[in-house]
Amino acid sequence: MTFSDLKDKKIILTGGSRGIGLSMLDKFYAIGSKVLIIGSNKENLEKTKAKYPNILTEAFDLGNHDEIPDLFKKCIEQLGGLDVLINNAGITKDNLAIRMKKEEWTKVIDVNLTSSFLMAQEAIKVLIKNKSGSIINISSVVAHLGNAGQVNYASSKAALIAMSKSLAREYAKKNVRVNCISPGFIESDMTSILKDDQKEMLLKNIPMAKMGTGEDIANIAMFLASNLSGYITGETIHVNGGMYMA
Repeated sequence: MTFSDLKDKKIILTGGSRGIGLSMLDKFYAIGSKVLIIGSNKENLEKTKAKYPNILTEAFDLGNHDEIPDLFKKCIEQLGGLDVLINNAGITKDNLAIRMKKEEWTKVIDVNLTSSFLMAQEAIKVLIKNKSGSIINISSVVAHLGNAGQVNYASSKAALIAMSKSLAREYAKKNVRVNCISPGFIESDMTSILKDDQKEMLLKNIPMAKMGTGEDIANIAMFLASNLSGYITGETIHVNGGMYMA
C-alpha cells in the first residue's frame, strides 16, 4: 500500500501545530503534499514552520465565524487550489453539566462543530468544481461513549459525525468524499499529565492495554485523503485499541 498520489496534493489542516495535527502534518510533509496549517497560537505556528520550512501557515481563531470565508479564500490563493480539508482543531472546556456555564457550552460547539461546518462549506465550493476531493473530520471516542464532565465536547464530536454523513450524501455524486476519524486515548500533552493511577484506570478500559499515538491517526488520515479510499464516504473509522467497537 502506497500513498504516492498524495505528492503535491493541496491540503488545509486546522490545528496542525501540535498533537495529532502535528503527526498528520509530519506524514503529509514527508510524502510531498503541499500543506497549509491553520492555528490560533502564533508561537506554535512559527516553531512548526521552522521545522517544516515548505509549509504555509495562517494564524486564525476559528471562533471568528464571519471571517472564515475570507480566510479560506486567502488559503486557496496561497495553495493554488485544494484537494483535501482536514478539520482537526478542537477545544475542551470540561465541567459537570449542572455547573457548566453557557459560555463553556457555546465556545466548544462554536469551535469544534460550527467552524468545521463553515470550513467544509467553503471547501465544497472548491472541490465540486474539481469534481473530486476529500474532507476529513476528526471526531472522538467520546462521541460514541459519552464522558462525564464533557457533555459539550462529546456533543460537538457526535454532531460532527452526523454532519459528515449528511455532507457525504449531498456531494457523493460530485465525487467529494466526507469521512470521520474517531480517535480513542492518544499519547499527547493532555494525557502526559495524568497520574499513574489514572493511566492504569484508563488502560483497563482499552482491550489493547495501551494508548495510541498521533501516527496511528495520521496513517488513517493519509488513507482517507488518498485514492486508496476512493469508494469510501460517510464513514467513521475508529482508532481506539478496541475501547469502542461499532
